[in-house]
Amino acid sequence: MNEAEIWETLQSRVPGTTLKEGTIFQRDVLRFRSFVASELRHGRAALVGDAAHTVPPTGAKGMNLAIADVVLLARALNALLGENDARLIDGYADLASQRIWKAQNFSWWMTSMLHLQPEHNEFDRQRQLGELRSVVDSEAGRTYLAEAYTGWPID
Repeated sequence: MNEAEIWETLQSRVPGTTLKEGTIFQRDVLRFRSFVASELRHGRAALVGDAAHTVPPTGAKGMNLAIADVVLLARALNALLGENDARLIDGYADLASQRIWKAQNFSWWMTSMLHLQPEHNEFDRQRQLGELRSVVDSEAGRTYLAEAYTGWPID
């Protein structure tokens, strides 16, 4: 897409507004990357949110995971500091990891199902479309998609 096409596309997406055009000096394609820290807790330090994990934006799990991390850690700290009970803080990393890896799988699946790769051929595109149809044409598929997209119970 050349610069004129970019501005035309942007302008078409904001009807009633005239954009001031300028030179486009950087064009980046963001990488869909995933990361999970090898340790979520070490001694008195605990990682939450983007410090602990990142997921591609396709599955919309980043903020959900970060909030769940904070809820789990807050419960653990309340038990530790309020009741001198270390069980929740000792189990924080394992419990958080279960959610994180489910979200990693979901985000990878959504990304691979919804985004074409430059190296994909027609067979790959048709397989991808078949996968998408399998999800939307199935009540079980739609249920899984809705459950995974909205997040899993914290308890």
